[in-house]
Amino acid sequence: HNYALIFLEDCGTYFPEVKNHPDKYLQRCPESVKKWLKQLKNAGKILLLITSSHSDYCRLLCEHVLGNDFEEYFDILITNALKPGFFSHTPNQRPFRTLENDEEQEALLSLDKPGWYSQGNALQLFDLLKKMTGKMDPKVVYFGDSMHSDIFPARHYSNWETVFILEELLGDKVTAAAKAESEPLEKKGKYEGDQLKTPYFVSKQWGSFFMDRLPGLENAEETLVHTWSCKCISTYSTIAIPSLETIADLPLDYRFTRFSSNSSATAGYYPTPPRALLPNEESLTMK
Repeated sequence: HNYALIFLEDCGTYFPEVKNHPDKYLQRCPESVKKWLKQLKNAGKILLLITSSHSDYCRLLCEHVLGNDFEEYFDILITNALKPGFFSHTPNQRPFRTLENDEEQEALLSLDKPGWYSQGNALQLFDLLKKMTGKMDPKVVYFGDSMHSDIFPARHYSNWETVFILEELLGDKVTAAAKAESEPLEKKGKYEGDQLKTPYFVSKQWGSFFMDRLPGLENAEETLVHTWSCKCISTYSTIAIPSLETIADLPLDYRFTRFSSNSSATAGYYPTPPRALLPNEESLTMK
């Protein structure tokens, strides 16, 4: 009842509430991020929006967050993508469909041009990107905030570069600010974690997202280990950032350090690793 999936019928609690009071639940996109998207497009990059939300709900959110001209920011929009299946399914299992008044139409045998589509699969999308770029192996950088739906499948099935937007990094404001001061002015990104309406705090119940303390046997001291989630971040993410605002003011040719650059569990965090990972990094063990 609360999350009835038929957006147009105003069923349940969730969709009608968001439609009637979007300002209560949605934060508008910062101007720095909108400017960054435009810079990417002007630099010849192809911008995609891929969401599992249906087109009508996506339009509601994007109009409020980005503005009524939100479609101009992207070359390709894909809704009802049903991630993570979007990355793992074949064209026969999950073809693209056109949309008419937010209603899905006939299945497409292939994608021939940019536009707004529903469902689909990464294989046919990649074929379209080949046509649009004229390259046999175009490089795709995929931004997402879900390890399950975004980061793991995009890396595992499509071998895309992945940028994990990880809100847990917002708990490290002091560390991030200190790192920012050490960088040249022209390479600094804006770190606006302090401006969130609701500040992020480390859970008193669960502790660090990145580290666990294992009790020692008998009289042995407890051991610090990376959590399973932390291991996934360094394994499947190219880099991890707390928000898009963090990198929006960086030059487009800024070179980030990847997690894979030196097999480090911390190298790919930008602007700095979480504080929990900094002490005695070399002595930590993977769980």
